[in-house]
Amino acid sequence: MTELKGYLENRTELFGRKELDRLINPSSIAIIGASETAGSFGARTMENLASFRGKLFPVNPKRNHIFGHTAYQSIEAIPDVPDAAIISVPQEQVIDLVKRCADKGIGGAIVYSSGFAELGIAARIAAQRQLAEIAASTGMRIIGPNCVGIINFASTIGMHFMPKFNEMPIVSGDVGLVSQSGGLGYTIIQSLQRGIGFSHFLSAGNSCDVDICDLINYLVDDDATKVIACLFEGIRDGERLIEAGRRALAANKPLIIYKMGRSDISKKAALSHTGTLAGSNAAYEAAFREIGAVVVDNWEEVLETACLFARAGVPKGPGAGVMASSGGAAVISGDKAEEFGVAMPAPQPETITKLTKLVPDFGSVANPTDMTAETLKSFDLYSACIRAFADDPGYGVVIVPMLSAQKPITTERALHLDRLAEDLGKPICLVWFNEWLEGPGSEIYDKSRRISMFRSMARCMKAVRAWLDYHDRRAHLLAANRTRLTSSACKQQALAELAATSTRCVLSESQSKKLLGIYGIAVNREALTQSEDEAVSAAEWIGFPVVLKADSTDIPHKTEAGVVRLNIKDAAAVRRAYAEIAIALKQQLSTVKVNGIVVQEMVEAPIEMMIGASVDTQFGPMITCGFGGTAVEIVRDVQTRRAPVSEADALEMIQSLRGSKLLSGYRNAAPANVKAFAQAVCRASELICSLQDHVAELDINPVKLSAANATAVDALIVLREKEDKQ
Repeated sequence: MTELKGYLENRTELFGRKELDRLINPSSIAIIGASETAGSFGARTMENLASFRGKLFPVNPKRNHIFGHTAYQSIEAIPDVPDAAIISVPQEQVIDLVKRCADKGIGGAIVYSSGFAELGIAARIAAQRQLAEIAASTGMRIIGPNCVGIINFASTIGMHFMPKFNEMPIVSGDVGLVSQSGGLGYTIIQSLQRGIGFSHFLSAGNSCDVDICDLINYLVDDDATKVIACLFEGIRDGERLIEAGRRALAANKPLIIYKMGRSDISKKAALSHTGTLAGSNAAYEAAFREIGAVVVDNWEEVLETACLFARAGVPKGPGAGVMASSGGAAVISGDKAEEFGVAMPAPQPETITKLTKLVPDFGSVANPTDMTAETLKSFDLYSACIRAFADDPGYGVVIVPMLSAQKPITTERALHLDRLAEDLGKPICLVWFNEWLEGPGSEIYDKSRRISMFRSMARCMKAVRAWLDYHDRRAHLLAANRTRLTSSACKQQALAELAATSTRCVLSESQSKKLLGIYGIAVNREALTQSEDEAVSAAEWIGFPVVLKADSTDIPHKTEAGVVRLNIKDAAAVRRAYAEIAIALKQQLSTVKVNGIVVQEMVEAPIEMMIGASVDTQFGPMITCGFGGTAVEIVRDVQTRRAPVSEADALEMIQSLRGSKLLSGYRNAAPANVKAFAQAVCRASELICSLQDHVAELDINPVKLSAANATAVDALIVLREKEDKQ
């Protein structure tokens, strides 16, 4: 990320309540650029702060009063020291005003102004960096620039310029929303109109100082926040996100993330929009998994998922029970449950007994249960059916499809179901099966603190699966053991080996394998030869059959270059193969440096796997494993995690592969030695961690996997350039 310099790169600590409370929960606010001009950001801000219970200090050199408040000619003229300042002025005035705020002793500033690093212009990047330097040197925290502001719902403080906020219902809730994009975040906040509440809306903008990691960390310690929802495009420091996420996990505050900027097109947009890089998708996914974050794929899922987590608590059963009043809705529920892997256990015998007495004969007592429309005639009967499912120990949640809406009966049923939900001790997910999206009763379900409202069965089942998985994995993640398989001596030995190599960029296969061997990764026996006679002697020492390969750092993909011969069974075949490779190399001698021809043990194994490692810009060392061979890029059956991983983590990665069943003895084949492969993955992860200042990439492909062992038969290590090490 060297092209973006609008921030200070060396900050590692997280800001929290100590650093941010004066800014996010102020008792006094200066509005610099305050105005009464209709539609101006300064006027909108004053309007949005109309219900603020603290002191307001409008600053405008041309006005004495603004909306009934005394206006001040300058920051210096304010008689008190405000906790926070909102800066709503043109870009060219910002730096001077921020300096003066810091000199005044103001605790923090929100900078609306755009035209900084997001433009990608050197002068504007430098200007944003000046803001970062002011914050670092004075301790005054800055949100922005290029942000819409923030809202503290618990304290009814609206420090932003979005229009008509003062006309919206202010509903305090337990979901804290952090968003890089102010406009997109505010779009979610408009669900206030449906009665859904929030604890905070915190917009980060360009994040010259305070970023989304800090804002997440702040909400971890906020008593009003139960769930943290986060929208962002990219971050500059993955380790700080990991730290904030771990704190959220430890505090049992689920972190719901919608990561934008995953396509090539959106990555370019992210650069111009917030001045941050979108980063590697695989690295982000690995990081999210490590901290137990709940990742949603669509913007429409964010709020529904967050509300479920906030309202549902801890699951009291392993699966879901569906109570439908329509056979078709029951079928759809079952389809979507299977699609998203939500367990749908059969009702317990006691549950069946209860339901048989309640559901008409033409209904279905199962899971899903079709209560039929008959049960809709009586609130008591309807409630009894739902209560029977809620009492079943196999169900952590009861899902209720709601098909029709009409006054007054639907509204009355909604009120009845809301009261029932308070008594059940288990959450209810209500799926609004109706194109009348705001039909009678929907507003009651939206406002409920126990019922989670969904407008899609697919989104409901996906959220339920995420909720069950989060609570199932949380304890495991908190107790994760990172016992190393390799010793610290490996690093020193590896560094000595690297110092002895003449290359600066890419190690040859034989050099790469030496490093693998140092870290205890099994490799096939081999010998580097310079003649046919040496090759024959090496083959006889190794034992037939053997493999011959050219050894060159300039030929990373030897098969495509025609310099590999497999399954050579005798001395004569060795000589022929050697001669053929020599001829192929002569055609490339002008551009290719050759160290010799390697004779290797021919490893017979039915399965080819791969191990890869790299150092991500934001998240550091990463480890990848999956099915390998020449078609690895086409098959793309791989898993990626942050390194290092434990042996248990590696086993989980392997089990998560789409083709993992092939490793367990598919169609009477002998089970592969998955443990040996997992250990190799673990050791490779430790290699990239200990050598990350020297190694940029590691590619072990293929790893021959059999019932007996896992053997690396080819490897490529790419070294970092000297300037990258500094």
